[in-house]
Parts: sequence; C-alpha cells; structure tokens
Amino acid sequence: MKKLYLLLCLIVAAGCSQAQTPPANSSLPPYHILTTDSVYATPANLKKNKPVMVIYFSPDCSHCQHLMYDLKPELPKLKNVQIVMITFMPMLKGIQTFQRDFDLAKYHNITIGTEGYTYLVQKFYHVQTTPYIAIYDKYGKLFQAYDKVPKIPVLMETVKKV
Repeated sequence: MKKLYLLLCLIVAAGCSQAQTPPANSSLPPYHILTTDSVYATPANLKKNKPVMVIYFSPDCSHCQHLMYDLKPELPKLKNVQIVMITFMPMLKGIQTFQRDFDLAKYHNITIGTEGYTYLVQKFYHVQTTPYIAIYDKYGKLFQAYDKVPKIPVLMETVKKV
C-alpha cells in the first residue's frame, strides 16, 4: 500500500512540475494585446524568421523594473530580437508610464501591451510571479523559459544561441 501511495505521489509531483512551463516544442501564445499606441497586436504582427522574447510583466512590479534597469544597457544588442512585453494590468496609463520611464519607445523591436482581463498569456505560461521570460527561435518554437529573472549575462548568452 505504501508503494502504491509513493508511486501516486511521484506521478502527481511529475505532473505538477511539468505544468509550470509550456512543452519544449510549444509555439508562441495566441496573444491579443492592446499596445501603448492603442492598437491591437497579435503574433501575426511579428516579422518572420526573427527570434522573439516574450516578457510577461507588471509595470508596478519591482522585479520587473529591476529587470529593465539591468537589461536597458543591453537593448541595442537585442535589435534583431522582437521583444513583446505583455501585462495583465488593464490601464494603458501605467504601461505608458513604464514605457516612458525606461525610454522603450525608441526601440522599434519592442512592443508593449496589455492582455487585459483575458489572462490568456498568463494561463498559457502558468505564470505565478512576474517577470516571466520566454525566448523563441526564428521558427517560433520555444527555446528557453525563465520563471525567475536570470542574470543578464545568462539571458544574453541564451539569446545569442537562438
């Protein structure tokens, strides 16, 4: 009986650990976000054959702000990576302030928007804390996902491999 209980616990634990991130062959989430320009964006708006970094964030999250402070000096090196920053915060004003504070409008490869109350992307990635980062190769397949913010050199090394 104990062996059966232990086996069931192992199966449940394995299932829970795999539920934290999408499968390795997963493609981009089918997002539909309202951008800071009050225009809707979807994966169809992305350029073909370019890697994509999806950052699920909250404008008022200190970890998200710290990520942007650390990542900002590296942004010129990411000009060939399409960065899609998605939040659940429905107020465009907060997102626009975040964009202004980090001077992100000057980077044409960065799209920032809200998914509003749909939580589609949040559910897709099973996001529990922000920021959540997913990096996709030029074919739109998941290359690496981070539940917690990696060190910037680690993140940059991952992007180089894509």
